[in-house]
Amino acid sequence: MAICPECDAEIEVDEFDVDKGDQLSCPECGSNLEVTGLSPIELDVAPDEDEDEDDEDLDDDDLDGDDDDVDDDDSDTEDEGWEE
Repeated sequence: MAICPECDAEIEVDEFDVDKGDQLSCPECGSNLEVTGLSPIELDVAPDEDEDEDDEDLDDDDLDGDDDDVDDDDSDTEDEGWEE
């Protein structure tokens, strides 16, 4: 038996059927929960998948933008060297 951290409802969870990191849904409030402990079973509110994907996209865009700026500066210097 585990307790929902959102609504304090008792959730029947078989500790042999879940692993740490598994996600469940509370039957009472519908919150997405993550198994954070196994003995005893501990649940925490699962992070939003949408927010994680957005953060990763922003990080990738930032890195791509920075790389392009650096490459442009380097290529200008190299071009000047070839012209001499």
